Amino acid sequence: MKKRLLCALLALSLLTLPGCKRDPEPVEFSTFAMDTMMSFTLYGDKEKCAIARSTIGMILSDYEAALSATREDGGIAKVNRADGQPVELGSPQLLERTLELCEVTGGALDITAYPAVKAWGFTQEEHQVPSPAELAELVEKIDYTAIKLEGDTVTLPAGVEIDLGAVAKGYVGDVLAGQIGLTSALLDLGQSTITAVGAKPDGSPWRVGVVDPARPGACFAVVELEDMAMGTSGGYQRYFEQDGEIYWHILDPDTAAPARSGLASVTVASPSAFLCDGLSTALFVMGLEDGAQFWRDHPELDFEAVFVTETGEIYRTAGLEGRFSLAEGYEDREVKVLE
Repeated sequence: MKKRLLCALLALSLLTLPGCKRDPEPVEFSTFAMDTMMSFTLYGDKEKCAIARSTIGMILSDYEAALSATREDGGIAKVNRADGQPVELGSPQLLERTLELCEVTGGALDITAYPAVKAWGFTQEEHQVPSPAELAELVEKIDYTAIKLEGDTVTLPAGVEIDLGAVAKGYVGDVLAGQIGLTSALLDLGQSTITAVGAKPDGSPWRVGVVDPARPGACFAVVELEDMAMGTSGGYQRYFEQDGEIYWHILDPDTAAPARSGLASVTVASPSAFLCDGLSTALFVMGLEDGAQFWRDHPELDFEAVFVTETGEIYRTAGLEGRFSLAEGYEDREVKVLE
């Protein structure tokens, strides 16, 4: 105890020496938006942080209204209620990019799985297990290629519905990072979607924990981020249990049922939070072998990944060398590197 006290006093005394100064105090706040709690850490002078905070509030409000599939006044909800009629979008860029991601992942990400998500009760948290006949019918409605996007107008076949929840927070994270006018900030968009703007004020990278899917209250690893984002998809995030079986919210478009790929979680790091969100879901559906091959086949996407299997094995891609480390208490775990 005396040694700890001495170290603490020494650290304080060093801050008083000429040329030594503390990091500026951050502006920290939280808000509930897009169906989740979000937290923000901003560095800068008071005026810039105040402007950034106001900007964050306005952007979140605008995108929540535009992208919600559950709000009656939500832009996507209006598309889903159009019964086959064309609907004009105010900003089609997100939908266009998402459809491109659906295509490049071979449909492992498919935004038309929304009727299946509703059938399992994940939208209103009124959970149920659909019958095999219901699942077969739902599968027939899952097909992102049925979406017609022409300019600012989108048309869905009757009975087809979309949800951009798998990419929306990441997309908004990218928008915020580009518009808040700060060079150092950490934007936690909730549900393991994080955008790091620049580095910390002292020049060191942000250190972000990766949740242990077997113990969601703990982090098994740390990833260092600088002008990077990170997103995680895992069965532990939203699930329910019935008759001894666990069902999670990440659905396989081929079955309209929870994806059983052998993975417990996938974490993606990339300069694009949009890609982190969408790819973490797609790779979870693909599974370890296909997900690792997808990473090898698509260097143009500029992402790295961490896979955790249901049996607790840890794999990371080679590009995370020097930026990935095991957390305290997990140092003895083996990490296999994917080349």
